[in-house]
Amino acid sequence: MVRISSSNSIFKMSPSNNPVANVDTEEIIVFETLDCFSNYIQREEQLFSSVGWDLINPATGPIYINGAEPNDTLKVEILDIKIADQGVICAAPNFGVLGEIITKEVTKVIPVREGKAIFNDKIHLSIKPMIGVIGTSPAREEIPTGTPGNHGSNMDCKRIVKGAVLYLPVNVPGGLLAMGDLHAVMGDGEIVVCGLEISGEVTVRVTVLKELSLPLPMLQEGDSIMTLASSATLDEAAKLATMNMHSFLIKQLNMDFVEAGMLLSLAGDLRICQVVDPLMTARMELPLWILGKYDYRMP
Repeated sequence: MVRISSSNSIFKMSPSNNPVANVDTEEIIVFETLDCFSNYIQREEQLFSSVGWDLINPATGPIYINGAEPNDTLKVEILDIKIADQGVICAAPNFGVLGEIITKEVTKVIPVREGKAIFNDKIHLSIKPMIGVIGTSPAREEIPTGTPGNHGSNMDCKRIVKGAVLYLPVNVPGGLLAMGDLHAVMGDGEIVVCGLEISGEVTVRVTVLKELSLPLPMLQEGDSIMTLASSATLDEAAKLATMNMHSFLIKQLNMDFVEAGMLLSLAGDLRICQVVDPLMTARMELPLWILGKYDYRMP
């Protein structure tokens, strides 16, 4: 097992990032992670604006996976997510869906006790720790860790939890996988820019898959398979996520073009991941049992 300290943080996914460790395929890695504010906000008098943008959304890594070459796929199995006993959420003017009507910055510190986030004395929310930022390097450009894309990164998909399997592209030798921005709990949309931001650690198994054609990023969690897509508008992201799942059904299940579309209209669920990052992210979900009817298993 390899442990990667949160002192190894990056703020851009880039082919020029130096790997902090080399690991073999199927090796287990533990990523220690800072929260999205680089752990600088610990009290309610500390505001979002007190953290410089150069410290927002750190990702731990990257790691170099031996044998991973461009056009390969990384299979990332989320084996465990452990979180701290306190998280924070911030709201600020001009940020998020309500930014036009929020008039002042507010920070709320939320304790986590016995599997519950203590929002107030009336509302205790069951936690479901998730990974906000997880991705590989783009092929040529460098992209801030706060921006999602085809390489993954800040997708803020609440289904990236313990037990999930995320498939990511390898665009450069070694893949350069990094992750961070854990949330103790988050609703679809993340509408004030934050989930319950929290530090912690993630344990994953990373496997290099050769000669595999999937519309990436792709996620399996619970009883669903999902295509994730990010674009400048939510409409564009939703359309791309749908088209990617449609392509998957045709290429992997050999479904008829129109029949695949009809199936998605009947059994597919198009959902929002987040609407607050530089690019919006949507997902198309399909029941996993449908793949079994065609004798197809995710690799």
